Amino acid sequence: MDTITLGNVTLTRVREYFGPVDMTPETFFPDSPAETWEEQRAMLVPDFLDGGSRIVNSAIQTWVLRSEGRTILVDTGVGNHKERPYAPVWNRMDTGFLDGLARAGVRPEDVDIVINTHLHVDHVGWNTRLDGRAWVPTFPHATYLMPKDDFDFWNPENGHESVLGRGNQNVFEDSVLPVHRAGRTLLWEGGHQIDAGLRLEPAPGHTPGSSVLTLISGTDRAVFVGDLLHSPVQILEPDSNSCFCEDPARARATRREVLGRAADDNALVIPAHLGGHGAAEVTRDGSRFAVKGWAPFSPYAEQG
Repeated sequence: MDTITLGNVTLTRVREYFGPVDMTPETFFPDSPAETWEEQRAMLVPDFLDGGSRIVNSAIQTWVLRSEGRTILVDTGVGNHKERPYAPVWNRMDTGFLDGLARAGVRPEDVDIVINTHLHVDHVGWNTRLDGRAWVPTFPHATYLMPKDDFDFWNPENGHESVLGRGNQNVFEDSVLPVHRAGRTLLWEGGHQIDAGLRLEPAPGHTPGSSVLTLISGTDRAVFVGDLLHSPVQILEPDSNSCFCEDPARARATRREVLGRAADDNALVIPAHLGGHGAAEVTRDGSRFAVKGWAPFSPYAEQG
């Protein structure tokens, strides 16, 4: 099992998907320097990039935290049986994700808190499961922490336009609204303290409500950065956005701020979609950053 300990908190990585996302670096990260992908090929292949097709590899995973006696999930992936006509990689998936949670010792009814760092298709899917013809909360006793700015932005009734076009179609209706109607959501603004060592903070740019989760326990530090990073290239080239960022200028500024804090605090940076070792320590490298060391998780590419 992929588990590490940070102070008094245990952290387990549970995989839903690892593999290609049908985009080359030029498509996924249109403003990233092409030479960086070539210069860093040894680091990127195969965990983050297919060496032959040059298709980006990505992980869909949930981070399970056990802190102060509670079980906390950070992001819930894509989910099963969801209609995603404009996100074909994620359309009607059928994975053994709940079996993976069970192997980590987590039953749905054991979960106390679900954190959605933002409300994209690949971060909220297991919020709900299909019960007959109805979508119901997968984790019936959990409080679902959602950024209010994202809840409002993705609510179709508000008519906001997105760089995703229709890429998030059906997501609010089948993975967000059923949980809200069941009275399980807490829509937070400005920040939210979960316990003595865990705090949610706004990190806008990728989406209006994008957030990061900071962990402080003993001498250990970590920051769960959601989609501020999809690839190690964005550590080396922090001005490189993904094509999914709603506010590119703000995303760049937020990424630099969070990486700078992590470098200064020696905090483990834990993105949502990083394959390989899943997380990294970073250090400043002039106006950029560098990978100082990887977390001790087993790379997915070695697991098969």
